[in-house]
Amino acid sequence: MIGEHVIVGYTTEPGGRDALALGAAITRVTGGELTVATIYPPGSPGLAVEAQANLAHAAEELGATAAEYMAFESRGTGRGLSVLASRIRADLIVVGSASGGPPGRIAIGATSDHLLHRSAEAVMLAPARYVPPEAPARLTLAYVHRPQCDAAVERVAQAALRLGVPLRLITFDLRTEDQGKLRDDLALAVRLAWESTGLEAESEVAEGHAVAAAIEDVEWLPGELLVCAASEDAQPHRVFLGELAMKVLRASTCPVTVLPRGFS
Repeated sequence: MIGEHVIVGYTTEPGGRDALALGAAITRVTGGELTVATIYPPGSPGLAVEAQANLAHAAEELGATAAEYMAFESRGTGRGLSVLASRIRADLIVVGSASGGPPGRIAIGATSDHLLHRSAEAVMLAPARYVPPEAPARLTLAYVHRPQCDAAVERVAQAALRLGVPLRLITFDLRTEDQGKLRDDLALAVRLAWESTGLEAESEVAEGHAVAAAIEDVEWLPGELLVCAASEDAQPHRVFLGELAMKVLRASTCPVTVLPRGFS
């Protein structure tokens, strides 16, 4: 299950602190390991010292929460987090929203853009100013009838079962497709969740002329976690976010996790 070893990309910016709080909350629920990482560029001794100071600040914020702290040299923060995650065998990279985005939403910066198109590990993004609850309330999978989403149904159903939370499968009707077909596809996904785990998933069609309107058409619980599968264009065992999923991510008011292709 995702969250056995979580790595947080930490900075002292608000997005970094949001990611830290979310990563710690995830490991409290899963019982997994937590690594807090700050990435600094090569050939910058001053920034290396600053990275260590940032980690000391993170340790103060976490208090008694057990974590490992690592400063890592790389030419890019996204690349550095991905390489480090692979080295320490983390299965989830958590980052915050980029500066300048609207409160309660996810803004994509250079770090998250790199991870969302190249990471070998699942990537979770925290909305700006997100305050995680004590435990997740529900897992929601954004569903489209294609192989990557069908595989994700089984994986997310297993995670919901282990966490003891409901599973919801949601598909988006943007008034461009046959709604009957969308509902039929969703019913098959619900059946797949049941056959693979014995879990009876909720299902819902979010309607709107645009993704943001469709997101607002359905209820989102405090403590909701939204999951998206990688695009069919993703390389094996890599994240690659398609156009629809990127719009969903930007409109979401809850944390979003993107699974690599072939995630298991």
